Amino acid sequence: MTPTASPNTPSITELQQQLREFAAERQWESFHNPKNLVMALSVEAAELVECFQWLTPEQSATLSAAEHHAVSAEIADVLLYLLRLADILDIDPIAAAQQKIKMNAQKYPPDSTQGWPRKTYTP
Repeated sequence: MTPTASPNTPSITELQQQLREFAAERQWESFHNPKNLVMALSVEAAELVECFQWLTPEQSATLSAAEHHAVSAEIADVLLYLLRLADILDIDPIAAAQQKIKMNAQKYPPDSTQGWPRKTYTP
């Protein structure tokens, strides 16, 4: 199932502006340096991992409503810290992601990696 954005969903740029304003209203700008943001991002990513830590692959694909809600909140935390970091470092996350997809397409060509989780398949 592919989630769709509602007509009121902000763009990445608008979301980053909301985060800038949120931090400014609380006078958190001095805390939002790359080092601190990366550390916070890492903590939030670990909290996302915790949601799945003891689940089987099947259970991880069929979350209860409460589990789904918890995962959604952790994904939001990871996204928000990542967007704030990108904003502070003046990195366009969409452009960076598109460039990484191109690099991965070269690194993992379909004819030699199909069905295999490594760069090249060597039987």
